[in-house]
Amino acid sequence: MENQQNLQEQLNQFQQVQQQAQAIAMQKQTVEIQMNETKKALDELSKTEDDQEVYKTAGPLLIKTTKADSEADLKDSIEMLELRKKTIEKQEKRITSKLEELQTNLQSAMQQMQQ
Repeated sequence: MENQQNLQEQLNQFQQVQQQAQAIAMQKQTVEIQMNETKKALDELSKTEDDQEVYKTAGPLLIKTTKADSEADLKDSIEMLELRKKTIEKQEKRITSKLEELQTNLQSAMQQMQQ
């Protein structure tokens, strides 16, 4: 009976960690999408003339800005997103390692119950 409770607790913990892994994967995907969009915007901006009017969004507003300021803002955004992605990848490695450990523990616990 105690073994069944222990197994159920391990299974619950495994499911919780699995949900965390899914949430982290979604965060990583969101950051990658944002990074791609920002890089595309920077690429498009590089195709414009230096003296061409450039606008950026600020909530529902469009605000006139310079090409240089926009490029700097986009590069800062890319840098921040890359740092965020690295942080998420570290979390992803830790959670994957924890999942593998829990899976191994669950399998051995199930084998012991069958014996």
